[in-house]
Amino acid sequence: QVQLVESGGDLVQPGGSLRLSCAASGISFSIYTMGWYRQAPGKQRELVAADRSGTTTNYADSVKGRFTISRDNAKNTVYLQMNSLNSEDTAVYYCNARLTNYGRTYDYWGQGTQVTVSS
Repeated sequence: QVQLVESGGDLVQPGGSLRLSCAASGISFSIYTMGWYRQAPGKQRELVAADRSGTTTNYADSVKGRFTISRDNAKNTVYLQMNSLNSEDTAVYYCNARLTNYGRTYDYWGQGTQVTVSS
């Protein structure tokens, strides 16, 4: 059974930092593309950052230079370091694991963790 468990969401003041964690189980973690998505109230879920098996990363333009995705394959965990947070970063953040293999896509989601940026 695949599980992705996020943690680290919190209420933080503008300009502050948070680190989100996502612990995965039930998958061959190192070969999966791991991503962080977010969904704000009334908005569509959007990609924040993704790490393709530790080879390449990509970020939404809105978070470039402020957020960093990283992974620890020994711990089956992916992180999102978020700095210089502002109110527009307020959202539920979801962890995603995705693998396309022989034409089949495996796609798993965590339950989400709330990040609120407010003074």
